[in-house]
Amino acid sequence: MAHPLAGKPAPADSLMDTAALLAAYADAPDVNVATQRVAFGTSGHRGSAFNRSFNEAHILAIGQAVCEYRAAQGITGPLFLGKDTHALSTPAQRTILEVLAANGVEVRIQAGDGYTPTPVISRAILVFNKENCAGGPATGCQADGLVITPSHNPPTDGGIKYNPPHGGPADTDATGWIEARANNLMADANRDVRRVPYEQALEAPTTFQEDFVPPYVADLGQVIDMEAIRKAGLRMGVDPMGGAAVAYWQPIAEKYGLNIEVVNPRVDPAFGFMTLDHDGKIRMDCSSPYAMASLVGLKDRFDIAWGNDADVDRHGIVTPSMGLMNPNHFLAVAIHYLLTHRPDWNRDVAVGKTLVSSGLIDRVVTGLGHKFIEVPVGFKWFSPGLLAGTLCFGGEESAGASFLRRDGTVWTTDKDGILLALLAAEITAVTGKDPGRYYQDLAAAHGTPHYLRIDAACTPEQKAAFKTLTGDKVAAPTLAGEVITGRFTRAPGNDAPIGGLKVTTENGWFAARPSGTEDIYKIYAESFKSAEHLQAIVAEAKEIVTAALAG
Repeated sequence: MAHPLAGKPAPADSLMDTAALLAAYADAPDVNVATQRVAFGTSGHRGSAFNRSFNEAHILAIGQAVCEYRAAQGITGPLFLGKDTHALSTPAQRTILEVLAANGVEVRIQAGDGYTPTPVISRAILVFNKENCAGGPATGCQADGLVITPSHNPPTDGGIKYNPPHGGPADTDATGWIEARANNLMADANRDVRRVPYEQALEAPTTFQEDFVPPYVADLGQVIDMEAIRKAGLRMGVDPMGGAAVAYWQPIAEKYGLNIEVVNPRVDPAFGFMTLDHDGKIRMDCSSPYAMASLVGLKDRFDIAWGNDADVDRHGIVTPSMGLMNPNHFLAVAIHYLLTHRPDWNRDVAVGKTLVSSGLIDRVVTGLGHKFIEVPVGFKWFSPGLLAGTLCFGGEESAGASFLRRDGTVWTTDKDGILLALLAAEITAVTGKDPGRYYQDLAAAHGTPHYLRIDAACTPEQKAAFKTLTGDKVAAPTLAGEVITGRFTRAPGNDAPIGGLKVTTENGWFAARPSGTEDIYKIYAESFKSAEHLQAIVAEAKEIVTAALAG
């Protein structure tokens, strides 16, 4: 049940004390406390200075660990360093620059202490490596990157993620090494961390300030049909949600002659302009109807509108016909449109989807004679395929995706919220239908999906049992009245462990994955029959999971 103030403007007493948060950044964590150690999840290390899980000591240790990892991997090119608009991002970027400069790493940052979206860093890495490293990784010159961001998390949070030379999220081999080394450094009071004062780091011969905005904006025409959008004269509304995209939409509008209105140009580290999310917290989640309530309320002013999270790797599409679209629905629309409007793409390239994304994607892709690859949760699984051009699209149910340039070559290997937002405009311009109406046509042709995600209670013992779970521990022959057709603990697309269980039938499925921080597991479920059938799937899913974990 949603919080009573969900979707309402944040009251003054709900706003954080920014000065207190910044002061807490200097607090020393206790490496013997598990929650205060460096821990890299699917999107890097995240935490808050208030609970000593994202403090200067963490960033010093992570910075030194990254320097040592680069040296061990023979990475000698520049490191592209970006940050979003969270309050902790600026001090964390300063700390990391002090360490990088002391270690002699060439660093490129946005001029004027500006903000940089995650996809801009990904693209910059790839462009540099293409132009300067024709010999590939063996040349040792390749670039990589760091982004200081906790994504859509609340204002009190901070985060940092590493993108290796392939431009996308680092795999567990890299993050595991960095995490272990950082914790070892912290355990020794960071005595082995090299550091120089910030002013010296900023003036170091290895530190370069440049404007990342013009090259990214100029290159967008290679991926999106900007001329079609311009000719259609669409009225477009954008809410950057106080994030790093705030400096990008006006240059995009000017470069391509587009009618884009930025409805909220404000940047505020407390994000006091936000409407509260489902739980009464401030969260820049562009897939949440509560966090996006302000823009949804303006939907009839625009032909198409969108929002992005703080580091701009996610998109929320708002249409006159449907309001805020379910991320799964828009992914299916985007994929169908691209597969029918990119004639220069190789017919053999596949579509990548996470195993908790909608089955409508499966039906759309196979219906067009293409293949899809189903992988575990995490965009890192798509990066190699996008880079090699064997995947034309990679998308997550959490509103993150990227795809190839119009000529079939790589654009980014990380999620790009700007790209998917502009694709929504292209779809509207070219087809004359907003993505909501486009989705309705797809659902009429392939079936209407009923989808949800909920949390279920889980004991520590059950969470541990997920690690050894196998499909043969699912004894039930049926799920919600249908014969079970698949029992998976490894992803069918790449045989990687999914960290949970997925069970499928002809017209439905569920997946269960334990939380990394709470005594719960997440249930994702979908039915192509009815909302009632979906509830039956969820009810039986809990029974199946409990029995499988006990077995």
